[in-house]
Amino acid sequence: MLIIESLLEKDTDSLPLKLAVNSRAEMEIGRYHWMYPGSKNHQYRPVPTLGDRAGPLSSPGCFECCIKCLGGVPYASLVATILCFSGVALFCGCGHVALAGTVAILEQHFSTNTSDHALLSEVIQLMQYVIYGIASFFFLYGIILLAEGFYTTSAVKELHGEFKTTACGRCISGMFVFLTYVLGVAWLGVFGFSAVPVFMFYNIWSTCEVIKSPQSNGTSGVEQICVDVRQYGIIPWNAFPGKICGSALENICNTNEFYMSYHLFIVACAGAGATVIALIHFLMILSSNWAYLKDASKVQAYRAMKAKEEQELQDIQSRSKEQLNSYT
Repeated sequence: MLIIESLLEKDTDSLPLKLAVNSRAEMEIGRYHWMYPGSKNHQYRPVPTLGDRAGPLSSPGCFECCIKCLGGVPYASLVATILCFSGVALFCGCGHVALAGTVAILEQHFSTNTSDHALLSEVIQLMQYVIYGIASFFFLYGIILLAEGFYTTSAVKELHGEFKTTACGRCISGMFVFLTYVLGVAWLGVFGFSAVPVFMFYNIWSTCEVIKSPQSNGTSGVEQICVDVRQYGIIPWNAFPGKICGSALENICNTNEFYMSYHLFIVACAGAGATVIALIHFLMILSSNWAYLKDASKVQAYRAMKAKEEQELQDIQSRSKEQLNSYT
């Protein structure tokens, strides 16, 4: 019994040393596996300890995730969307207020009879409702194009990965190209139409500048300088008075309605031009993305055909081996 107890005491004394040696070896093996994760055939496995923590190579950090997210943002579509929203907002907001100011100027100075400009008032009111619809439609359409930009950007990023395009997705992209082209042509007309009131107000403003300085412009009679808005076709020829001359015209140019309407029409025209630029930008982006999706579908079809051929070749080889084994 004394001999056995002495042996146990010796083994117990050497136990911490053995544990320390084993844990040291296991820690070295675990470090090897952490640095070289591809070595899976080793018979040892890393032993987790309380002091182990996830290293920088084990999982991506916040910076890597942010870089990955920023890499999938369609910056071209984002810029075009912001430009489109800004242009439509300027055109709709400024155009709505400018039309209301134009009606007030016509009713107070150029057409005192309500029946003479009744049709014009109805047309302007209808245009204001159209402006509401344009603003709502382009807000939704801009969001859809931005989402389509995110979709096609991810398709391009994963062109050589596991991403698969469908015929429906390519058809939707082609439909957006056609619709954006039609809207771009329509907004060219809107841009040209929005320049008409700017031209009219500019003529009135330039006439007022002539009235303010008749000596420098060689004008003898101020009262002989007139503006007749009936020649623009916005009110009928029998409207009264229809024509304003001299100091009365100068007073109109000094009113807040004229000043605000003139500058708001300029801003609305600029907004229509910005919208045209944004739609052209969208058209280039959509055409490029559609071409990328078309190439992705071709690559996908090629890979599928190649995988099918490899599978058929493997089946032929396996059948030939079975026939050789049966002969032998």
